[in-house]
Amino acid sequence: MARLIYSAASSLDGFIAGPGGDMGWLTEFAGRPNPAADRLLASVGALLVGRRTHDGDDPNRGTDAEGAFGGQYDGPAVVLTHRPPPVASPGVRFATDLHSAVATARELAGDRSVTILGADVAAQCLDAGLLDEVLVLVVPVLLGDGTPMFPRRPGTPQVRLESIADDTPHWYRVVR
Repeated sequence: MARLIYSAASSLDGFIAGPGGDMGWLTEFAGRPNPAADRLLASVGALLVGRRTHDGDDPNRGTDAEGAFGGQYDGPAVVLTHRPPPVASPGVRFATDLHSAVATARELAGDRSVTILGADVAAQCLDAGLLDEVLVLVVPVLLGDGTPMFPRRPGTPQVRLESIADDTPHWYRVVR
């Protein structure tokens, strides 16, 4: 069964997007060698994406680097939303509930992994006991405000993580 990996570039203070979903802060860091991102990309069979992420800002919009992983990902995506559009783009499927979205993404990924894009979807997967791994690509900037990597979820239990890659800082397995 395909592993569910939440992967995100995060500022050192824990934000994956700036205020209003702005992703422009990543532009100056794009294109730099990143072995962890390359390793993740090589394993991805499908994306599981939140609607805000799907519809949101892309610091590479209008360039050859537009899209997931700086335009390097060319595969299926499942978008979790309560508002599916009447027509989907090629390679994109929409699902209205978490479990069917995860099942579809896993089916599409086959023996490869599913990468989650979007803080809310990642938190939902974590709360449902579906998230397997977390990869944080820490960017040397302090944003001060924006979308946190994991939205506050008052009343949820502590989640233990364990490092799974000695050569890749901040790649963790969710301890169940």
